[in-house]
Amino acid sequence: MWELLKYVILGVIQGITEILPVSSSGHLTLFSHFLGLNLENLTIFLMLTNTGSFLAILFFFRKDVTGLVNSTYRFVVKGDHNFKDDFLYVIKVGIAVIPVGIAGLLFENILPNDLLTTSIALLITGSLLLLIYLNRHFEYNKNVTFQNAIAIGLFQMFAVVPGISRSGITLVGGLSQKLPLKDAMKFSFLSYIMISVPVSVLGFIRLSEANETINLLGYGVSFVLSFVFSYYAVRWFYQYVKVKNLIYFSVYCFLVGIISLIIYIV
Repeated sequence: MWELLKYVILGVIQGITEILPVSSSGHLTLFSHFLGLNLENLTIFLMLTNTGSFLAILFFFRKDVTGLVNSTYRFVVKGDHNFKDDFLYVIKVGIAVIPVGIAGLLFENILPNDLLTTSIALLITGSLLLLIYLNRHFEYNKNVTFQNAIAIGLFQMFAVVPGISRSGITLVGGLSQKLPLKDAMKFSFLSYIMISVPVSVLGFIRLSEANETINLLGYGVSFVLSFVFSYYAVRWFYQYVKVKNLIYFSVYCFLVGIISLIIYIV
């Protein structure tokens, strides 16, 4: 029962921290260490719980996704130029996920996944959020340009490091391009949906090929909870969070990073 409870905790943590700019991979690394849970297949576990979050975000943005897919079809197949802007928006989202996809493939088995790395990365995430908060007074652009998409993609590339928040670094990238917070958030989550499709497929393939013993019940519970808590977290975050609130997430990242660093040293 205690072993199952550990997976419950990790599922809840994944669901909440995947949405908030505080790094889900960093928190799962930290809590699996604190709980003494030996996740021999941590990469597979992360992919599966990320799939739960991905499905929750997809459900929340289902109207936007359906609209963009329909617009792309009408422009590409039907040749209706009234939907050109939506088609170009999809291309921009695709451009933004290319860097993180390449980085993930190149560095997946190279990057360290320990307390020290996670602690330093959380401090970096906190610093970036603080920087955006301190420079929050600027004129906003109205539309996402290709230049914006490339810049956001380059920022998002660093999310492969445990402790660097994907949503946080993408928001930083969007706000650094002077996009309104809601627009930056929408672009961030849509890019997450796009990159999560191949990642989720890869996760299930690796799960089927895994040689080590895997707690299927525990993984399944974490998957379901990550979906539920991600859905409510994204609904809250998208509706209520403003740029001035990022300072709270910055302070949180600093606190968790410092505590983790002290534990590592001790």
